Amino acid sequence: MTDLNFADFYAATFGPLTAQLHAFIGDHGEAQDVVQEAFCRAYARWPAVSRYDNPVSWVRRVAWNLAISRWRGARRLLKWRRDLLPPAVPDPSDADQDLVRALAGLTANHRQAVVLHYLAGFSVREIAQFTGVAEGTVKSWLSRGRAALQARLGIGDGEVSNA
Repeated sequence: MTDLNFADFYAATFGPLTAQLHAFIGDHGEAQDVVQEAFCRAYARWPAVSRYDNPVSWVRRVAWNLAISRWRGARRLLKWRRDLLPPAVPDPSDADQDLVRALAGLTANHRQAVVLHYLAGFSVREIAQFTGVAEGTVKSWLSRGRAALQARLGIGDGEVSNA
């Protein structure tokens, strides 16, 4: 096997190795990926690998090691995701949905100011710093945003607190 041509070796062994890894992994595309990576590694070392008694065994071992490493990584990822899943959030109420629809009708500046102030708890100064505008501009946005929301939601003047 010392005169083994890599292209011939690849053509003869890629399919059977992929079938083996597909049976193990359960995903044909993933099996092709790990076998291809194993062949890339073999190609980089081809002068040495081609002189082995059984070069296909070397490629098979590399492919299986890659598959097992990916499986372990996927298992860790699933555990990590499971451990870090956010708590369940209830579906928005009808009032929440009405508010979101009303906010959507505001200009972007007014909507941003109202959301940052009333939902995120930002002060006028913090909103001004965040948006890069003067505090007076933020106060204007809040005032106009509140007025527009009152009209859209059918709320009287005394029912929304001023900032």
